Amino acid sequence: MDFSRVELSAEDQEFLDEARAFLATHVTDDVRRRDRETGDNFDEAVHLALAADGRLKAELASEEEGGLGRLRRRLWDLEKRRVHIPWVTWGTTAIVAKSVRDFGTPELQAEVLPGIERGEVRLCLGYTEPEGGSDVATCKTRAVRDGEHWVINGSKMFTTGAHNCRYVFLITNTDPEATSKHKSLTMFLVPLDTPGIEIQGIRTVDGDRTNIVYYSDVRVEDKYRLGEVNGGWAVLMGPLNEEHGVVGAEVDGLQDISIMAHQGTMFAKSVDEVVAIAGRPGPDGRRPLDDASVAYRLGRGIAKLEAALSAPHMFGRVALAQTMRDISPDLMDILGPAAALPVDTEGAADNGGMEYIYRWAPLCGIYGGTLEVFRNMIAQHVLGLGRPNYSLPATSKKS
Repeated sequence: MDFSRVELSAEDQEFLDEARAFLATHVTDDVRRRDRETGDNFDEAVHLALAADGRLKAELASEEEGGLGRLRRRLWDLEKRRVHIPWVTWGTTAIVAKSVRDFGTPELQAEVLPGIERGEVRLCLGYTEPEGGSDVATCKTRAVRDGEHWVINGSKMFTTGAHNCRYVFLITNTDPEATSKHKSLTMFLVPLDTPGIEIQGIRTVDGDRTNIVYYSDVRVEDKYRLGEVNGGWAVLMGPLNEEHGVVGAEVDGLQDISIMAHQGTMFAKSVDEVVAIAGRPGPDGRRPLDDASVAYRLGRGIAKLEAALSAPHMFGRVALAQTMRDISPDLMDILGPAAALPVDTEGAADNGGMEYIYRWAPLCGIYGGTLEVFRNMIAQHVLGLGRPNYSLPATSKKS
């Protein structure tokens, strides 16, 4: 493993300086405050500024197409993370844009892709259903063909960003009699202003906003279909693998080693603040670290975090989310009662950093699928174990 520092050329250093200046101008304390208040993880003014500066287009394009190269893409991603840019809606948009390019008709591409680059069009994910759990293939939302249109009925849960988006990447069931559930699915890019669509906001325990979306006799033209009828699984696999973090590593090392690295680095920053507080003398001149039990618990937590940050692929997703759940209560206990006060509250032990992590940790364990699902994926696809058996346990008959 190569830990040597990447030396930047003069041109790359200039790119980094410009990126920092741009973000300092547009991602202000007011932007971050509004994001906490709304829970949207999206700021339209920032998003449009990114588009006007050509940065959205540069992210979507490959280096050969005039977009960012590997090094500059990494620099840009790290700087966005450093300033806590509201990012989730752009993340879903970028994922789905690839499917529009690969599977959309020329007419649909012309309608959608230029607007994405201008920042005017955003895309969200319509996968999970209220009673569907993490297995998106158990889709019950129906799409029935009616000439050159489709009529859609059903509901989707956790459609984050729907209220700020123009289209939803929607998985539907078009053949409920199919012998395989994976051969009953068809994907659509549905305009969210279509009659019959109702978006209701939901607040999660960490303060973020997501949505439940209802589809009642929603009529969409066939041009909004992506891929073949009942061939939606092939369309879905690319975005699903990217969301899950199931992608191959590049040899240059210029990428996150797991999909939860963003959450992990935010967590690490909060842990560093706890350590700094534990190293400061109190009114009696003693540091919390002088207590051997505090030093032990901090060391144990940091060791777990470092191991999780070093875990790649699906292993990292599971390790980081589980570690956040495991050690955030312990670190709050070390800080004392003031650790229960949220961010920007007078007297908060660490300005609410660990309190937020404590509320955020359960959500990180269900993003894109639960930890149990990913443990089963590791067992089956990495370790070569058998498929999990979800059937109810057999009951013995009374004699």
